[in-house]
Amino acid sequence: MLGSKAGILGGFPYLMTVTLPIKRIRQGKSFTMLHKFGISKPKKKRDPQAGVTLIEMMVVLVIIAVVAAMVVPNVIGRPDEARVTVAQSDLRSIAGALEIYRLDNRSYPTTAQGLSALVERPTVPPEPVSWASDGYLSVMPQDPWGVPYVYRFPGEAGRFDLITLGADGQPGGEGANADIAFGAAQAANG
Repeated sequence: MLGSKAGILGGFPYLMTVTLPIKRIRQGKSFTMLHKFGISKPKKKRDPQAGVTLIEMMVVLVIIAVVAAMVVPNVIGRPDEARVTVAQSDLRSIAGALEIYRLDNRSYPTTAQGLSALVERPTVPPEPVSWASDGYLSVMPQDPWGVPYVYRFPGEAGRFDLITLGADGQPGGEGANADIAFGAAQAANG
């Protein structure tokens, strides 16, 4: 039965509508059409394989923006602190390579040989007795500001001095411009 019936229920007029599903085949896909008051509307069903909607994408972007607004101010002011930490880590690694060089060759590289003695076999006397065939470091070390580390043997503050001059590349300074020395920490520890 198609159509509608009008009546009165409890003093209020009401309209009863009968809806019948009608199946049709169109371009090899089946879809359901609802017939209501003689007007056909396609029933929209979201394909589970479909991508995200614009609203879902906007919600994700808003969440990312909120998280970024909370995190970015804490990270922006810290690149200098990160470089200082990297320099300290580099100094420890280079000092470890110097210790292995000493164990192999009974002495640290001289100031004239420098840190390049850890990468390439030194040709300046005293030549190493038992230099490692692969070297002690893979590349010539530079500090996070792109300047070679300062190496001295014998050191002024310990067995050897290993220093980076900081962001400004000048002796002394404060904050990120301050010198970072491994030799001073080594002398303090004996």
